[in-house]
Amino acid sequence: MGKKKQNNFVDFCVSKCKKENVRIKEGKTPRLPVWKKKDTLAYEKELKTLQMELLKLQNHIKEKELKVLIIFEGRDAAGKGGTIKRIMEHLNPRGARVVALNKPSDVEKTQWYFQRYTAHLPSGGELTLFDRSWYNRAGVEPVMGFCTEKQHARFLHEVPFYEEMQIGSGTHLIKFYLSVSKEEQAERFEERRSNPLKNYKISPIDIKAQEKWDKYTIANYSMLLASHTQVAPWTVVHSDNKKKARINVIKHILCQFDYEGKSSTIDLNCDSTILCDGSEEIIRLEKLIAGEKSS
Repeated sequence: MGKKKQNNFVDFCVSKCKKENVRIKEGKTPRLPVWKKKDTLAYEKELKTLQMELLKLQNHIKEKELKVLIIFEGRDAAGKGGTIKRIMEHLNPRGARVVALNKPSDVEKTQWYFQRYTAHLPSGGELTLFDRSWYNRAGVEPVMGFCTEKQHARFLHEVPFYEEMQIGSGTHLIKFYLSVSKEEQAERFEERRSNPLKNYKISPIDIKAQEKWDKYTIANYSMLLASHTQVAPWTVVHSDNKKKARINVIKHILCQFDYEGKSSTIDLNCDSTILCDGSEEIIRLEKLIAGEKSS
């Protein structure tokens, strides 16, 4: 910071302190200054603008009785929950809900695999967000040994037909896969361990995520190869920067619909360094896996 800017900043602080002293003398409660970085302020401003657009979209979904399903998948600690939270923050809970199922019960284990998820699909006028979904069978289950190879293969064969049936019945399906680097994932795990308010986010499966990183990479590649289809494509989100990931996910959602009152002044163009098509990720993973095998 240059000397002139420093002096201006000091003058600004002095002015604020004088005003606060006047307030205190008038018997008002003292206020503590809250300092935020410029990029944080810019992010919050843009997020608020996009959230207002989401409200318009929700009204459109209700009026037109649309069925909208958004799936969030990805590596552990990739930012799925935080992204969902920002989407849902100001929406009417009567027309928008989050589905985050626990592990299947003994009864559910005897059912058709997709059965327990089918019960939570959106009805007309409803927006439903899945925080993980039937794609557990493409990721955590085969990697951690919770399903057999035959069950995994059967799932990869069936899932395109399952999703095609949903879309054929009028459901708008959007699929996001949040991808985080191994180094960033390790940092986020450490933060969860050290922060008592985030301890609940650490599970035995999360602890093994770093150890089984390469197996998850192969499982992700198989999943994309089988389920990235023309009618139900994947959008991959590079989420090392959580704030940019959230902004671009919301932009992508808004771009999928024409709704009344849609702002023409908001930039809804997505950052290609953050969001990419599933086919691009398939090519990247092919090169990555081939490189590992040759080394």
